[in-house]
Amino acid sequence: QFNSIPILNPATGEQICQVESATQEDVKNAIKVAQDAFDSGVWSKASALTRSKVLSSLARLLEERLHELAKIETLQTGRTIREMNAQLGRLPEWLDYFAALLRTNQAFVAPTQGKLLNYVQRVPLGVVAQITPFNHPLLIAIKKIAPALAAGNSVIVKPSELAPITVLEFAEMAMEAGVPPGVLSVLPGYGHKTGKAIIEHPWIRKVDITAGTQTGRTLGSIVGNNLASYTAELGGKAPIVIFNDADLVSAVNGVAFASFVASGQTCVSGARIIVQNGIYDEFMARFLEKVESIRRRMGEPSNINSTMGTVISEHHLHRIHDMVKRAPETTTILTGGERMTGISELDGFDFSRGFFYPPTVITEIETSDELWQEEVFGPVVVVKRFESETEGVALANASKYGLGAAVWTTDLSRGHRVAAEIQSGLCWINTHHRNDPSSPWGGMKESGIGRENGLEAYNAYTQSKSVIVNTASSEETRKTDDWFSDSAQGQRYG
Repeated sequence: QFNSIPILNPATGEQICQVESATQEDVKNAIKVAQDAFDSGVWSKASALTRSKVLSSLARLLEERLHELAKIETLQTGRTIREMNAQLGRLPEWLDYFAALLRTNQAFVAPTQGKLLNYVQRVPLGVVAQITPFNHPLLIAIKKIAPALAAGNSVIVKPSELAPITVLEFAEMAMEAGVPPGVLSVLPGYGHKTGKAIIEHPWIRKVDITAGTQTGRTLGSIVGNNLASYTAELGGKAPIVIFNDADLVSAVNGVAFASFVASGQTCVSGARIIVQNGIYDEFMARFLEKVESIRRRMGEPSNINSTMGTVISEHHLHRIHDMVKRAPETTTILTGGERMTGISELDGFDFSRGFFYPPTVITEIETSDELWQEEVFGPVVVVKRFESETEGVALANASKYGLGAAVWTTDLSRGHRVAAEIQSGLCWINTHHRNDPSSPWGGMKESGIGRENGLEAYNAYTQSKSVIVNTASSEETRKTDDWFSDSAQGQRYG
């Protein structure tokens, strides 16, 4: 009897399939195979051109299967097919970006003193581990896998036990594209067992996770004990600051997207809406109309016209609702706030079959309240007024998190000024949740360590190797480099 994990469809609660969970022995074997592959040099010492070609081939294979993979993502996450079609359509870009980086990235020569040539290369770390989440199963996996493979590492991925299917499929595609055996392994399982066993292994030279902040702390202590590198994209509570001069229609549309795409299950979800007094009433009227339009057009996630899907699980739904119920009596729930159980107006789908929670808007909130301070990771937003620019910035920064933020204003001078003051690793002006393989992605404060994407991500999967060559002639070297010569002069040290 295998130790199997049931994978459920969050829209119906029905089992899609079972996935075999990796045992402790599986973990040890996979890491040994990965280390053997690394030591063999079949990938770690392959030329940059070879690795680039394989990543490009993988991008083309991925393109051919995007439609199929999007359907699987919708099945295992409950997110709408319109979201998954759009999101997965961009994934080949990450593989193409790092393939191009391999062809264009250059080493450098350090300006070392004396007759020395000091060239500095980036070399791979070894076996690296990645822990990926349920909310963007394939996107976040590829964001991590692409730079790790480009750098020449052997990669072990532990996908979320709630949504591992597409990552497993991608590993098969990687083999087909030419990634050698043992270089990319996917080990499904629960975080506290499989994930912990992977990162505790002393051969793991880097750990890269996307998870909650508490998980990041727990795993970080293990990684630190092994003296391994660590990248952690953790929790968020993104503020969206809307000024009086914002384009109202664009701001309403942008906030709705920021707050309710993926049913609010993103680390950069627009969770704290901070609106200047002069535009507050009109913004709220239009925003609530937009929210009602989203709720009214929710249906079966596989329906291309459905606007918003489920949350990932029954447990997660109860966690969201419990946070809403714990809100102080002084708060006001303007819309939402209860599990959806009726029949869809869009297509007649029975919401009671799955884990549906409506877009929820709460006002009269205090900055000390749990709903302001803690990540809900669901379609729940809080709204607060502000008067001056200084107050708006202070409210935006009144959080332990600092991953994403947004500013809405037609005064671009103000936009740049406020973005500079907001404590976040990402800040959008008049947009939200824009992502690109070239754009660094990561947080400040308790939102994490390190960055995904771009040259920073590639460098984080490498280490520098400095080679220093004496270019002086033998005659000169005999005179200048004999430290223990009879003469005490004319010697060079360091």
